Amino acid sequence: MDRMIYLSMAGAKASMQRQDTLANNLANVSTNGFRAELQAFRAVPVQGSGASTRAYALETTTGYNPEPGAIMGTGRNLDVAMKDKAWLAVQSLDGTEAYTRAGALDVNSEGLLVMRNGLPVVGDGGPISIPPDTTVAIGSDGTITAKTDTGKPTTVGKLKLVSSEAPLTRGPDGLFRAADGDLPADETARVQDGALEGSNVSPVETMVSMIAAARQFEQQMKLLQIAQTQGQQSAKLLGTT
Repeated sequence: MDRMIYLSMAGAKASMQRQDTLANNLANVSTNGFRAELQAFRAVPVQGSGASTRAYALETTTGYNPEPGAIMGTGRNLDVAMKDKAWLAVQSLDGTEAYTRAGALDVNSEGLLVMRNGLPVVGDGGPISIPPDTTVAIGSDGTITAKTDTGKPTTVGKLKLVSSEAPLTRGPDGLFRAADGDLPADETARVQDGALEGSNVSPVETMVSMIAAARQFEQQMKLLQIAQTQGQQSAKLLGTT
């Protein structure tokens, strides 16, 4: 009886954790450049005397889905979609370099090229300053040019684009980082201007997975109810003997 309760409890908790991961993926189905989190169960041995044969089922993320999302044309001059395995370098809130596939850029009040959330974009020489009253264009290699109404285009910087064969690690801020620190610029990396990469989350597959996780949770709860009923019946039998 004790084993049945323990396994059902562990299974129900793992199903709830899977729902959390799937719900986060579904919430980001419209987030540009979002990479879906992957989930898996792993067995964790229970520590302590008398529990040497027990293993706890724990939901864990195995990383993210590296498949690119769909490229959507926007026609906006400050939108870029990273091609293949390219990542855009940005400066995170703690000052470290991090990477993203979200390419919706803006120019803030200080004239810096930033992300939509205000994080500065990292260029080949640090943050990129955009001259006032200019029209900005971004080339396929990340070169940024600014042009006034009457002047010639002038190069003002270049996006730092990196590539990594090894999977990056997603941080709590949603940005990705390499295990060995900052990645070097990849001169072969390319972007598509006037376009954004969509999320690679499939809403249909995610909804189906959420329904399956909900049914698993219901089954675990039924097992707990059965264990409770059997425990009560056993107590009655013992009480009548």
